[in-house]
Amino acid sequence: MTESAPGAAASAHATGLDHDEISFWRTYVFSTDHKMIARQYLFLGLFMALVGGFLAYAMRWQLAYPDTAVPGFGFVGPETYNVLVTMHGTTMVFFVAMPILLGAFGNFLIPLMIGARDMAFPRLNMLSFWTLAVASLILLSSFLVPGGAASAGWTGYAPLSARSIYTGVTWGLNLWILAHAVEFASFLMGGVNFLTTAITMRATGMSFFRLPLVIWQQLTAAILFLLSVGPLIAAAVMLLMDRIAGTSFFVASGGGDPLLWQHLFWFFGHPEVYVVLLPAVGLAAEVLPVFSRKPLFGYRWIIYSTIVVGILSFIVWAHHMFLSGMDPRLAMPFSITTILISVPFAILVFAMIATLWGGSIRFSVPMLFALGFVAMFIVGGLTGIFNGSAPANIQVHATYFIVGHFHYTLLSGLFFGGFAGIYFWFPKMFGRMMNETLGQVHFWTTMICFNATFFPMHLVGLGGMMRRIANPLQYEFLQSLQPINVFITISAIGLALSQLVFLVNVGWSLVAGRTAEQNPWQATTLEWATPSPPPHGNFDALPVVYRGPYEYSCPEVSEDWLPQDRVLVARSG
Repeated sequence: MTESAPGAAASAHATGLDHDEISFWRTYVFSTDHKMIARQYLFLGLFMALVGGFLAYAMRWQLAYPDTAVPGFGFVGPETYNVLVTMHGTTMVFFVAMPILLGAFGNFLIPLMIGARDMAFPRLNMLSFWTLAVASLILLSSFLVPGGAASAGWTGYAPLSARSIYTGVTWGLNLWILAHAVEFASFLMGGVNFLTTAITMRATGMSFFRLPLVIWQQLTAAILFLLSVGPLIAAAVMLLMDRIAGTSFFVASGGGDPLLWQHLFWFFGHPEVYVVLLPAVGLAAEVLPVFSRKPLFGYRWIIYSTIVVGILSFIVWAHHMFLSGMDPRLAMPFSITTILISVPFAILVFAMIATLWGGSIRFSVPMLFALGFVAMFIVGGLTGIFNGSAPANIQVHATYFIVGHFHYTLLSGLFFGGFAGIYFWFPKMFGRMMNETLGQVHFWTTMICFNATFFPMHLVGLGGMMRRIANPLQYEFLQSLQPINVFITISAIGLALSQLVFLVNVGWSLVAGRTAEQNPWQATTLEWATPSPPPHGNFDALPVVYRGPYEYSCPEVSEDWLPQDRVLVARSG
């Protein structure tokens, strides 16, 4: 078996597709095509990233120049600063990272990579997106109500959030809670769709151990979300009742327990970290073998490690609560599980590094961002080991050390993993190639400014700078750290400006970018067997899969890549 017959796809499973004319609204707005819905998730996530980025910019300006009144941006009071902190965290985690990493990439890739024509429930898929759009509108509308937006922190800790009398907020926090509930309903619908599609609609020959790794990561994230979100939905209902119905679930004076909210929030909140992070790992893992021209190292070990991460993620939540007043005897078991979860992640990282070893590496823009993700995630993981130890965590928990760690861990997934995926699949999604030069500028400015922004946060954190304070100059022991705060703010502005290069690249590429080939990267997975962009229904005939997803430098063919659906034929003579 040596030579190959390109483009051989099974016709036994071919089904006729109706291509009747459909209206503009059904094509671009209320579409049931998974590819259009993926684009809608992507553009909504990018819009909300502009909102979250502006809030971060205003917050950093306040920390750098807390006593300087600059019209429109300068001095803000503590209450307004709390709004900035709350809405920035909420927007970036729930309304940027999840729509882009899960909604956009999950919707676009799952049917194409498993050889299906669409999601299992196309109308439910459309409903899922528009439910998220409504949730985003509810969140944004909270800025406009009397009393302002939510200001109880992005985690909404009780009792601060449980009584309007404490926060001075009327409808702002109520709308914040409602926006979360509606958004969770959206991703519950999406998660059911992801799982059903991948389990029941895989192409002939596509066994679970022939699935691309990004699909494994998306499915694991969907399972984690489905299993963990229930307690938080219940907690949100109880919190809303405390605020508008006078109950006391989280108010100690009425017999409630404020710590109950923290347990319910973090029982969801820590699996949620991996709901966002695992898809980013999957995106990077897809890019690395393509631009190394090598099979992905340790494919099955990565899958097993992902499953272990999912299991352990449910028994680490209380490391967020070492200072909460919970029984200190619980600190040791949660420290152990937190440090244990580093082991499967170490396997993931070492597998990625081993994939690079000895490869014919091409430093195209998707590869640069994938390598950036690996490097930044290593930094975040190393600082996470310190935070897993209760004695060390108690010293740094409420400081900017945690802020730096959190951004290296989670924002690196959104920035570097997400951008690796966008640059890699943009040709398939839109039929145009992105500009390589602008992409290179975007990567290097992002890499430099990202590190200049978030690494010094560890230093000011170790110096004692607390989280969620509006004016560090009011504390004498923090005044010597103020030059670092100014440097962080200048770097954060640079990080924001560097994203303008990306926006220009997207706009220019959509209008005037070079027309993409069917398989510009010479990759092996099924989505590259379709035109760019794929038509309605994806495949003329459903493919048959003959091998795994990472057959590079294969001796059976003359090329250095062997697609999953290519039939190998024996050479006569």
